[in-house]
Amino acid sequence: MGWDEFLVLWCGVWGVVAVIGFARSLAGVTKAQRTIRLTGRIERVRAPRHGGSRVGGISVVVSYRDPASGQEVTVTNDGERGEMITSAWEGREIGVSHPRGRPHAYRFSNVPEEPSRGLGWPGFAVFLVYVGLVVLAAVEWGWPWALIGLGGPWAVSGAVHLPGAVRAKNRRVERLAAMETVAGRVVAVLKDVSVDQDDGHTWTTITPVVSFTTREGTAVTAHCTSNLQDPAGAYGRAVTVHYTPADPAEFTLDRAAEHRSEERDVTFNVLVFVVLVATAVVGVVLL
Repeated sequence: MGWDEFLVLWCGVWGVVAVIGFARSLAGVTKAQRTIRLTGRIERVRAPRHGGSRVGGISVVVSYRDPASGQEVTVTNDGERGEMITSAWEGREIGVSHPRGRPHAYRFSNVPEEPSRGLGWPGFAVFLVYVGLVVLAAVEWGWPWALIGLGGPWAVSGAVHLPGAVRAKNRRVERLAAMETVAGRVVAVLKDVSVDQDDGHTWTTITPVVSFTTREGTAVTAHCTSNLQDPAGAYGRAVTVHYTPADPAEFTLDRAAEHRSEERDVTFNVLVFVVLVATAVVGVVLL
């Protein structure tokens, strides 16, 4: 089997997978569509133990109303329970989901989730078809077509995405400027040691946990993984916390650093867009 036959087979197989996935979504039988999505509320936050592990996130007790029985259900995030809860306070709304008919298999998300159509995997299959077509064009017509196939569609996507990225950066900068400032303290430093099973290499992950009380009286406990010097020795350190009043999970210890990060993200997006356009142009010139 030559490369062209293999690539045709590749595109055909993933095309069938995509069609089946979209058909399942239209029929409403995907895993995402069979998932019950609810809004839970944190009732209690358990203080993290200094020197403990970050695995599982901040320990919380959550309550939600079961739509089947109408009763209040109280659960915890002990064990593998979906997204890691990295910011918690009493009264915070988070997402709770479980497969239909299996409420014991609940999982958490940091924010309540909207219903999903389950198009992630079919969309990925379409992407694999696209990759196959680009490679097939390069094999059949010459490698400049690979440059056009790679740069052209992604440049168009970048042109659509870039204005939104700039607007998001501007909104983020506005929120940074409007943040409230309060005193906080590092109440724990979590430590996780991982070992590579292949070469035995070990690496350590340090996760400081900061606690602060908003001006509205909300006591927040959150992982703080950036803008903190010497995180391993930060236990008990007093810090200045800047937070968004509407969502205390959005906080920082250094507003200037966050502002620079937003500027770098936009600059990176612009550079990627320029490279993609240049790639497509080079491909056209070389035809």
